[in-house]
Amino acid sequence: MKKLPPVSESIKALTPYQPGKPIEELERELGISGAIKLASNECPLGPSPKAVAAINHALQDIFRYPDGAGFALRQGLSQRHNLPMEQICLGNGSNEIIEMLCRTFMRPGDSALAAAPSFLMYDKLVEVADGRLIKVGLNQDYRIDLPALLAAISADTRLIFINNPDNPAGTIIYRQEFADFLEQVPDGVVVVLDEAYIDFADHPDCASGEDFLNSSTPLVVMRTFSKIAGLAGLRIGYCLTSAEIAGYFNRVRQPFNTSSLAQAAALGALADHDFYNQHRRLVKDERLRYYQAFTRLGLFYLESQANFVLVQLGPKAGEIANQLLLQGVIVRPMHSYGLPEFLRISIGLPSENIRCIEALQKLLK
Repeated sequence: MKKLPPVSESIKALTPYQPGKPIEELERELGISGAIKLASNECPLGPSPKAVAAINHALQDIFRYPDGAGFALRQGLSQRHNLPMEQICLGNGSNEIIEMLCRTFMRPGDSALAAAPSFLMYDKLVEVADGRLIKVGLNQDYRIDLPALLAAISADTRLIFINNPDNPAGTIIYRQEFADFLEQVPDGVVVVLDEAYIDFADHPDCASGEDFLNSSTPLVVMRTFSKIAGLAGLRIGYCLTSAEIAGYFNRVRQPFNTSSLAQAAALGALADHDFYNQHRRLVKDERLRYYQAFTRLGLFYLESQANFVLVQLGPKAGEIANQLLLQGVIVRPMHSYGLPEFLRISIGLPSENIRCIEALQKLLK
């Protein structure tokens, strides 16, 4: 074979993203059935019924290219957020929006900041852009340390990634502290507020990015239909930002980056208020079930504002995760996040959560 063109050292050094283990793969490996997956923060209720109905209606037109501008969905989002359509950009999941941010604002040698631990794709996409991701540890309460992020800003900082609620801790940023933070960010830096889990937050003082879009600091607020609406398989997300930044994103994104079925499903999900409320109630109730179980077992855990719970199991956490796999229960070990003593457990259906708790209890005994 002839030689390839040169490949960037940053790409050579990348480790591929490892998602939660698929149910089908585990069942194939072990020769079992009935496995449950509580590893990827998916919706245990399945997809929004109105989203499915919208997909069925849209199937007849899949021989045509999708609306590259996503007009109908952006119009629906405009009404939902009371924001001009020009300030909304669609993405093939939030991941593509992160990629658009890096392509638009980063040059080789530039840096970005993020909390540690945090969503793993920040690191990978910054590195693909030949940039450096500087990681700032969480504070003693496992919350994002905004003062430390401010202190880490340097002359080559271009982006600051902030999860709210945080993944994997499930903790939040409060309104006033975020307002104070934005005021102190210097010129030439874009703040990226990743709100993939914001729909599950019920704390009255949780910051919401759409309330800060008029800030003098450039802000990009990322949202997704993967979690609350159960559309993870369709890869559809969006961001709220300034018209100027959205205009740049429309220059760098692929012309048909979101499919017609994904756009239709997301628009249907926007109108499915009953499903939205049902999913929120389920997550709130089942988080409490885990809290009570972990308290009985004497385990340290973090109270979460997301659809997962982070629990500390000690040095054998990875081994316990593997033992749970043998019982058909998939959870997420946190070694790749730098938390080797923790597991992250997604909120499932009541029967799934009970099964996970019972299996964990047996292993700990």
